[in-house]
Amino acid sequence: MSGPYKKTKVLVAGSTGFIGTNLVNNLVSKGFSVRGTIHKQQPRYKNAEVEYVQADLTLMEDCQKVVKDCKYVFMAAANTSGAAVMKSNPLSHVVPNVVMNAQMLQAAYENRVSKFLWISSSAAYPPTGDRPTTESEMFEGDPYDAYYFVGWMKRFGEIMCQMYGDKVKPPMTTIVVRPTNVYGPYDDYDPATSHVTAAMIRKVCERQSPIVVWGDGNDIRDIVYIDDFTEAMTRSVDELNQYTVLNIGYGKGFTVKQILSTILKCDDYQNPKIVFDSTKPSMIPVRLVDINAAKSLLGFKASVSMEEGLAKTLKWYRECEIK
Repeated sequence: MSGPYKKTKVLVAGSTGFIGTNLVNNLVSKGFSVRGTIHKQQPRYKNAEVEYVQADLTLMEDCQKVVKDCKYVFMAAANTSGAAVMKSNPLSHVVPNVVMNAQMLQAAYENRVSKFLWISSSAAYPPTGDRPTTESEMFEGDPYDAYYFVGWMKRFGEIMCQMYGDKVKPPMTTIVVRPTNVYGPYDDYDPATSHVTAAMIRKVCERQSPIVVWGDGNDIRDIVYIDDFTEAMTRSVDELNQYTVLNIGYGKGFTVKQILSTILKCDDYQNPKIVFDSTKPSMIPVRLVDINAAKSLLGFKASVSMEEGLAKTLKWYRECEIK
């Protein structure tokens, strides 16, 4: 990061979620003055250097309140869940997220926020097989059917960011990051809502037998450790000064079987019984992204290997989640 940030006021909307919690830590470590929003979920631990504000971001008056006097806004607030919820109730992600995104962008613009970073998703891309997809391909077809609802919600969020970042006069710098599968400490490990990596970490740590994995295990995922993702976010806001869209990922795909095998090795769980349940939703068979734009514009490349990241996450989970 360039220059001192001690007096730079930034907002982390959704500061108590997985990404928000880790992002707050990153920003505080860099010297930013951080305000974080709280809704239903309280902070796992309260950082004394953070100004926490209770807010419902579906209410415009709360959006106006939290962005006041902030130079940068990181929009990490979202209604999220795993494959099971997206399969059974896909509309649950649409309305609250569209409302929050629209109102936070408008509130930030009216309060003359300098830069607004919004988190999209690589799941919104159309199918590209085993070829890494580039940023320009987002609207070249519908998302996978399994992600149709959440994918189009994300796409509409991107369009709104482009409106404020490129179309209105004067523009507000908006930055859209499209992460792959992010994992690490403070993730959602609830079996009803967790994503695949977090779900497998919990099952391994609990020594479940059999370990039941949704799908056939051959789905390919690019998984990126949370510290790398938050570093890409803060670097984006520091270095980009116009509307920009970036893929953020590790840059390599792994099968679900490979990820599980690494988790088992890191946690020394030997010869467990594993059952792959192909009747359960496994979402996208292959999702790889091209990360060259982030390398070119930010000089960013993920530095934490899958083995190192999973080992760190397992250590944290055993210390903090298992009581």
